Amino acid sequence: MSLTALYDVAAPAKLNLFLHIIGRRADGYHLLQSVFVLIDWADTLHFELRRDGRLARHDLTAALPADDLCLRAARALQAASGTSLGADISIDKQVPWGAGMGGGSSDAASTLLALNRLWQLDWPREKLMALGLTLGADVPFFLANSGKGSAWVEGIGEKLTPLELPAQWLAVVKPAASIETRGIFLSPLLVRNTEAAIVAGFLEDGGMQSLLEGFGRNDLQPPAESQCSEVAQAARLLEARFGNSRMTGSGSAVFSRAGVDDLPTATMPTDLPSGWVGRMCRSLVQHPLQGWCAD
Repeated sequence: MSLTALYDVAAPAKLNLFLHIIGRRADGYHLLQSVFVLIDWADTLHFELRRDGRLARHDLTAALPADDLCLRAARALQAASGTSLGADISIDKQVPWGAGMGGGSSDAASTLLALNRLWQLDWPREKLMALGLTLGADVPFFLANSGKGSAWVEGIGEKLTPLELPAQWLAVVKPAASIETRGIFLSPLLVRNTEAAIVAGFLEDGGMQSLLEGFGRNDLQPPAESQCSEVAQAARLLEARFGNSRMTGSGSAVFSRAGVDDLPTATMPTDLPSGWVGRMCRSLVQHPLQGWCAD
């Protein structure tokens, strides 16, 4: 029996537990090392089959850009597969934009996984990941079949090594301001030669615990703070509450490691400035759509 709709499709956000810039390619792309962790702060998407080939997006909460990554992913899969089918795509947007939490990339990945099912294309994961990389460097992470919810990330974001990290509490705050990624990478404050680590050696040295204790840094944070005082303000606020803080990705969101037990070590601040959003999150041990396509 053919599918006509898929509802309540999750698109979880991610955090960069650290982000090191270790060099630059000849084409200008920066080479990085990071650990990505899925969290339970997520968007929810709904897909309804159209037989006229049209692709339409419906915003249930925040108004999104006219041509967001979700629509671009749908068009890319439609064109690459040659299907004559379309879809109505509704998005309940909860992950803040410009946060460095991969919300748009996650929406794109969940769209590829859902439409692969709805259109009965039966593409394997590797093929979806190759298409996803053309949309953005973070998209393959949300498609990967690690089964672990975390990955050591290298290259420009496309080289993934699954990691098994303990479930943890992560307090996340997104200031009202957003940051232009291009401005950060053009900043003279950006360090581009952080010494590379080796994932095997990192894990042998108890790397999981090192991450929880604050391994590394985000090389993008100093230029971000110089351009957006709210990033530094959020970092100080969380540092005072949890004893640690760090910016994630290239956005303005800041997080703290808040414990690995049943309860976090402290509660979220309740006096956030106007326009800020914050949430106590749990890391995910696997993607909610694990198993949605063949490996």
